[in-house]
Amino acid sequence: MNTVANHSADGLWSGLRFAPGSLDGVADALRADALVVARGAIAWVGALAELPAAHAGLPRHAGGGALVTPGLVDCHTHLVYGGQRAGEFAMRLAGASYEQVAQAGGGIVSTVRATREASEDELFASASARLQNLLAEGVCAVEIKSGYGLALEHERKQLRVARRLAQAHGVTVRATFLGAHALPPEYAGRSGDYIRLVCEEVLPALHAEGLVDAVDVFCERIAFSLDETEQVFQAAQRLGLPVKLHAEQLSDMDGARLAARYGALSCDHIEHLSQAGIDAMRDAGTVAVLLPGAYYTLRDTQLPPIAGLRAAGVPMAVSTDHNPGTSPCLSLLLMVNMACTLFRLTVPEAIAGVTVHAARALGLQETHGAIGVGRPANFVLWDLRDVEEMAYWFGGRGVLGVVRSGGVYGFSA
Repeated sequence: MNTVANHSADGLWSGLRFAPGSLDGVADALRADALVVARGAIAWVGALAELPAAHAGLPRHAGGGALVTPGLVDCHTHLVYGGQRAGEFAMRLAGASYEQVAQAGGGIVSTVRATREASEDELFASASARLQNLLAEGVCAVEIKSGYGLALEHERKQLRVARRLAQAHGVTVRATFLGAHALPPEYAGRSGDYIRLVCEEVLPALHAEGLVDAVDVFCERIAFSLDETEQVFQAAQRLGLPVKLHAEQLSDMDGARLAARYGALSCDHIEHLSQAGIDAMRDAGTVAVLLPGAYYTLRDTQLPPIAGLRAAGVPMAVSTDHNPGTSPCLSLLLMVNMACTLFRLTVPEAIAGVTVHAARALGLQETHGAIGVGRPANFVLWDLRDVEEMAYWFGGRGVLGVVRSGGVYGFSA
């Protein structure tokens, strides 16, 4: 699919079949089969037979009966990094645990070395190639975390690349500072000193440069404690930045309840989430981000508490968690399939997980995840008969074209 828009999406789009749950604020969603884009935003949605006269003379785009969904949202990725870690994949196949890989000098710190050695242009080139895989599947918004620099100059480098990717590809990018991802080698045995550096110097500097949209922490036995996590959250709060958390992936650290107290946008992974954590997330409106790629790659056996989240009404998002160590996945549609097959989500839950709930996990619920008047034009046209096929096929995309930020990619009508 083209990386540059073919042309503007402005005009009347007809012959559309909107997937259930795709439309926001449309009175008669069942009869809707057309929409109007004006200046890159949705200006009208409804039945073509009821098109307002003011829109009658617009350029026309024939949808040809395509299935239409909102643009997809990949709400948890680590797309910008140097190197790869295929060797660790082999170690895990031989029986090594996540902790054993880290203790052997692998894990996050090995990617830190490769990322520090790479130039900004090199990181941009490799991340751009990875991002294009997601865009070709209809992704219109993506989160990109730092956390492989673990020093001001290298965290800055990652976040600058995230900003460049947004400009180069016409995609919405939320840049998340994950400086508290792992302890850098030069701070071995001094996690307290490193957290102070993150809170007092690195995060404020990057925020002042306009590079940070949210703040994340890896709260885990092999990463940072509950107290250290709270220090980072407090620093984010002072700067007016929203927080999120890598929570309860390998054990129950009670991180979800802490994150909820700070009004976290999301808690991600959550395989070991407790009922108390579920309740706290429900009360705070925090989204649960499910990451089946990491679960699959690590051959985990502890499922996230899907039934408990569902019963509590906690919104569940689904994401690739693309990263070089535990989820080298470049297909959000594959994650939709895995969310259904591995985590037992229903198809509507999984589709909502990569649209409306994923947008909410990034604080983008007003602009992404649904099709409605006043929203930016972000939608996908699919060569699929039924929406269930989005979860059914794996290895095939079925994308006819994408309208992203008001530009048309890969579709001529």
